[in-house]
Amino acid sequence: MQISSRFTIAVHVLICIEAFKNERKITSEFLASSVNVNPVVIRRLLQQLKKAGIVEVKRGSGGADIAGNLSDITLFDVYNAVESVGEGQLFHFHDNPNPRCPVGKNIHNIMDERLREIQEAMESRMRSITIKNIMDDAYQYINS
Repeated sequence: MQISSRFTIAVHVLICIEAFKNERKITSEFLASSVNVNPVVIRRLLQQLKKAGIVEVKRGSGGADIAGNLSDITLFDVYNAVESVGEGQLFHFHDNPNPRCPVGKNIHNIMDERLREIQEAMESRMRSITIKNIMDDAYQYINS
């Protein structure tokens, strides 16, 4: 599978932005300390999320905030913002199946449609889960 950690880091970042927005300025350094990565990783993700209209970022040490309503941002929106997986490309096939093998020469005919269906099902489920849903769950753990 080709989903990188960028997706889960981006969700982590959004949870932190929302959870701490009234307590402190949300900087890339602060977010990086929570995720335990280099602030450069966070800055790149914030730029991708900003380009997608999910966050607002003020230059310098101005901090980050979520743009819009948490109920309007889905996991699919975040996934689309930070992952470069195209339609039907979640799964990566090995590059050179043997064309002389009956399985090798037909593996795409055997698997492509099923893999496309799996990706569509995953993306459909991601569209049904909002950042608000995630925050509701997060508050149960954060506040306990």
